[in-house]
Amino acid sequence: MTAPVDLGELDLSLAAMLAGLAMAEEVERRLAAAGFDDVRFSHGFVFQHLLREPLTVGALARAMGVTQQRASKAASELEALGYVRREVDRNDARVRRLVLADRGREAVAAAREARAAVTAELRERLGARRVGAAERVLREVVTELGAEDAVRARRVRLPR
Repeated sequence: MTAPVDLGELDLSLAAMLAGLAMAEEVERRLAAAGFDDVRFSHGFVFQHLLREPLTVGALARAMGVTQQRASKAASELEALGYVRREVDRNDARVRRLVLADRGREAVAAAREARAAVTAELRERLGARRVGAAERVLREVVTELGAEDAVRARRVRLPR
């Protein structure tokens, strides 16, 4: 039997990751309550790329840093769930582009609202100053580790 984890011994990397996962789980729970019970955390990695512009499966794969087969599988799943749709390219009828459907845009809006609500509740319970300080430190970590450009360009990927 393994010993329980002492939260006081978590280093910054683990504490940040576990806090982020706990917040993501709470957002996912709220999304389910709002009628988006089939959306998963990993879907957000597709949504972030389609927010800017419609993409072909190949362009989505490049943006996500995955194989075309993996991007195609994700796109088909999201299409079946009604979050994305395929549209014929205006300039080339042979090309199909993935577009966020209304349901996809609604899920993104609901996720943003849920994240804001969770953060507001944490501010209330932990104090606005402390939550603000945590946000600033974590943003600085993003910059110090060179991930700022990936965040700005919406090119954040799941770890391998």
